[in-house]
Amino acid sequence: MDVFVCAGCEAVVSAPVARVALPVHARQRWGHSLMPVLMESGTYAVELELELELEPGGPPGSAVLAPGDLRGTVLLPERCDGCCGSDGGDGPNLACLRCGLPVATRVDDCGYWQEVWCDPGATRLVPGGAVELPSRWAELSEECAPVEPVAPEGWWNPRWGAAVGAALARVLALSGGRPVAVPPGLLAAVLGRGVEALLPPGPPGRTVVVAGPGLPVPKDPRALALVPVHPRTGEVWPCPGGVDVVPLDAAVWLHLAEGPDELPRPAAGRVPAGVDRDDPLPLRPLTPFRADLDVFLRTLSRLPAFREPWLRRIYEEVRVRGYAGAPF
Repeated sequence: MDVFVCAGCEAVVSAPVARVALPVHARQRWGHSLMPVLMESGTYAVELELELELEPGGPPGSAVLAPGDLRGTVLLPERCDGCCGSDGGDGPNLACLRCGLPVATRVDDCGYWQEVWCDPGATRLVPGGAVELPSRWAELSEECAPVEPVAPEGWWNPRWGAAVGAALARVLALSGGRPVAVPPGLLAAVLGRGVEALLPPGPPGRTVVVAGPGLPVPKDPRALALVPVHPRTGEVWPCPGGVDVVPLDAAVWLHLAEGPDELPRPAAGRVPAGVDRDDPLPLRPLTPFRADLDVFLRTLSRLPAFREPWLRRIYEEVRVRGYAGAPF
């Protein structure tokens, strides 16, 4: 386990933590409600590729932790401007309790995942003993719990917005600008909307399929296989047969692989007289699904295929059109 220390006085400023993969929904902005904690307690991840001018939290190399894993720090209230909390836009707002050096940025405003970013220029990582984190694909469901697509309030889960936004960017890049088929059901409701809006109509050249541990290996070499990313190591499931893969948040993938193929529908008709309903109504989304715009654009801009003129045109159209576009 590793710990972070203040670069100014060497005071310990974190609990022992183990490094894991950076979640695809890190730095996501979603709606205006209070969001959960981003990182699991006892873990940290490092962001290496950021466009810093627009991103709160710190420079490349910043490590993100759960707020409860910080130690020996004090909040700087004058750097905590936001709506319901701190959005991280005013720079480091946590100082070392011993020497006063600003060492980290806490983000907990509405619409942001609750997280703390340790500044790599003000903190230093002290490695502990090596921790083996094998990618145990057969036990993936023990490493990660599936996440439902719809929250109890009826809104789409933000993790689905981020995961599908990243997957959509990769599907577009692998499509070559030609039509792609998405199977009906839940996958069509979330990924299919973006594919249909951003690719031309016509006979599909490739088909999206869900693949991974415990599922059949795609037989069509033209398939685009949605496969899980291991939540701890960041390894992408190696699909046999040389099929092109599209990495997906493991919690979202598990629901697609093990859950229902479509969103639940309320039962038709009325409850018979004398019968009391004791189970909750099925969760139904209040709005059509929208992929996370920022995650989509960020992922697309980092892919090698982004050099292709047709893909850059899609990027610019979506960037300018923003949330007025159907899939975002």
